[in-house]
Amino acid sequence: MKQVRQVLFLLGAFACAAMTAQASATDKKITLLFTNDVESAYDPIPAFWLDDLERIGGIAQMTTLINEIRSGNSRTFLFDSGDIFTGALAKETQGALAFDLMTVMGYDALGIGNHEFEYGVEVFGWQKNRAPFPVLSANMFYKGTDHPFAQTHTIIERDGVRIGVVAIMGRDAVSAIIPAFIEPLDVTDEAVAVQRSVDAIRDEVDLVVLLTHQGKTAPMQTDAETDPRTQRDIDADIRLAGAVKGVDVLFAGHADAGTPKPVVHPKTGTLIMQTYGQATHLGFLELIVDDETGKVMGYDGKLIPVDSERYAPDPLVRKKIEDARARFPELFEVIGRSDAYMNRKYMEESTLGNLFADIFRARAGTDIAFIHPGSLRKDLPAGDIRRVDVLDVYPFIDHVLTMELNGRQIRDIMEQSLTFERGLMEVSGFEITYDRSRPERERVLSMTRSGEPIEDDDIFSVGAPTIIANGADLFTTFTEVEKTGNAGLISEILLDYFANTDLVVAPPLGRQQDMTPDAR
Repeated sequence: MKQVRQVLFLLGAFACAAMTAQASATDKKITLLFTNDVESAYDPIPAFWLDDLERIGGIAQMTTLINEIRSGNSRTFLFDSGDIFTGALAKETQGALAFDLMTVMGYDALGIGNHEFEYGVEVFGWQKNRAPFPVLSANMFYKGTDHPFAQTHTIIERDGVRIGVVAIMGRDAVSAIIPAFIEPLDVTDEAVAVQRSVDAIRDEVDLVVLLTHQGKTAPMQTDAETDPRTQRDIDADIRLAGAVKGVDVLFAGHADAGTPKPVVHPKTGTLIMQTYGQATHLGFLELIVDDETGKVMGYDGKLIPVDSERYAPDPLVRKKIEDARARFPELFEVIGRSDAYMNRKYMEESTLGNLFADIFRARAGTDIAFIHPGSLRKDLPAGDIRRVDVLDVYPFIDHVLTMELNGRQIRDIMEQSLTFERGLMEVSGFEITYDRSRPERERVLSMTRSGEPIEDDDIFSVGAPTIIANGADLFTTFTEVEKTGNAGLISEILLDYFANTDLVVAPPLGRQQDMTPDAR
């Protein structure tokens, strides 16, 4: 088997367009399409942050784009780098709908992401059996054993091209999972697992594609693409690409760190790409391979916006979604109204975060409440609010736990928040000022409650979602105290609030003030 050599230093004379034009009759054109962090983004959304598009995204619209590209090259492959679950419909179907949609869309392989564990290991372990394509992870094993949880690698052959596919989930991504939901598994060293699988298949394939789900967790902000404060790096993927041999292409997920063009590892030549997630862009990488030598002679990589006005929804995918919605009509009942569109923010206070934190505090009857921005998965529309709108904003199986924290612990939580590693914690019941220009862990300038300073030895009752109350998303200070109660299931708390409030009003901003000299 002729192997593709890692000659991906094509920066000067090997311009992508020129390479395509110069390809000989015997050269192979291989098209690799990829997605990551789709997270059940069924429908187009307003592209309010873009000047040239009215609406963007939608799985059915993306499918039309995929099929259009496939029609031009029989050697087209489609991969996903994880996080296919989330949202109300995914929850109702226990993830089955996501697999059914991917089947219709013609995916060739899936690398497992952290959101696949939203309903626990047992549910995902069962549901992945319905996929006709490989569901991969080379570094997940049943705890204390060498028995893999999923298929570690695969070989896909199409029209004379053989591609080896390996996948891993980073150990850092585990911290974004409710601990009990991943507890039955060990997630092992990424590089060791990748190299073992690559060594097993490298000599039998033309290309090796690595699907990763690692690095910094994604900033859940609709317009993150154009907000420089939310831009994540791909350092973890660059390090991994340099630590293993024999990987030609790395498609990444988890950080939603869009790469408009491929990043070429300076040592190994591995091409690294990632989309912005939520089905707003389709990843595209085209390779020209010399059929005689097996060398990659050129490449063209980009992220294609899913222009919802240009691409009509694929009828088969649309029908799958419509049929699923028809099975759960109660999800689409109007239960309330809001006075304004409320959007998510990852690096600053948001109306949506304030609202949900206030709801938690009121239901728990506590002095203070927290909610981390990564749990807010969609914006809330203005006007009529359906059950699905609420459940899609906070789709997780989670509770509000209560506890007592002192002022020092609250300050520690906010200092962790102000590293912005997992976004700015949204709060209710107190006020804070901070300075981003100061060193980490020294950014809180003041904390007050009803105008009175919060002292280190002050004691407050606190409500917080289970995931952070148990120390996930790096908020380990919560683990210092015993939990005193459970205020209820978050989905029920939210639905009850919207159903029993005549008009939900967006809370004013100002409880967290950025005093940094260059603050926007």
